[in-house]
Amino acid sequence: MSTILVTSDTLAPQALDLLREHDLVFTGKNPAEERIVELCREHNPVGIIVRYGKLGAAAMDAAPALKVMSKHGSGTDNIDKVAAKERGIEVVAAAGANAAAVAEQALALLLACAKSVSRIDARMHAGHWDKASHTSVELDSQTVGVVGLGAIGQRFARMAHGLGMRVLGFDPFAKSLPDYITVTDVPTILREAEVISLHCPLTEENRHLLNASTLAQCKRGVIVVNTARGGLIDEDALLAAVRSGQVGGAGLDSFEVEPMQPGHPFQNEPGIVLSPHIGAVTNGAYVNMGLFAARNALAVLARHTAAA
Repeated sequence: MSTILVTSDTLAPQALDLLREHDLVFTGKNPAEERIVELCREHNPVGIIVRYGKLGAAAMDAAPALKVMSKHGSGTDNIDKVAAKERGIEVVAAAGANAAAVAEQALALLLACAKSVSRIDARMHAGHWDKASHTSVELDSQTVGVVGLGAIGQRFARMAHGLGMRVLGFDPFAKSLPDYITVTDVPTILREAEVISLHCPLTEENRHLLNASTLAQCKRGVIVVNTARGGLIDEDALLAAVRSGQVGGAGLDSFEVEPMQPGHPFQNEPGIVLSPHIGAVTNGAYVNMGLFAARNALAVLARHTAAA
């Protein structure tokens, strides 16, 4: 019986059932790269279901039987895809499996920023009643710029449209988009949007897409939401922009370094709403991502078996 390595301590029971014909080895929570390499060397898996940890050339070389790395989610930036291609190892992702969950998190962060939910809640719990002094942002008729129009970005765009927002979108690869999304470029989004929500993968080309220069091009008071990858934002520049009022609020579910370390300046900034990269952590998404990851891995392995 061949082995599949899971870089976590759990999978949804439905996914475990699909994989019952294989021996499953779990790395435990948040495994170090060295631990993954060690288990690859020990068990020589034919497949890896990637939840946490980095999968680099060393792990691939430690598992000569490896045929597929199947991501438990849509983002594959913790997999060295160049190294995988060089070794003939397929990399597949659970595209769309967590779309509803992450889009809902983006909407929650947007509303939290626009309505000052965290600050008002803290004030209420401290015994204050700020009705006479508080004004929130009304999103109806405002413009939202959605960067990245995959399954998550399109789902969020539909929600924003449902709130009565004008939706601008940028994605050079998206096709057959609904008519309520006006396709444009990033400079136009920076110039016209009251809200910018990031839903694109991180690449070397778009790293620090939002930086001191691009944030300065935005409307004053713009709200920034990021449920994609932390590296899309220059965190120092965002902090400065929030403190100056150029950015009216930021809702963040991903960060350049995770987990966030104690003392990070975001932790003491009331203009930034934080969540610990849990956009996809819902009961429905957990099952969907497990099923997608298992099915994708099994499909690749079946092709290899048929070709042998």
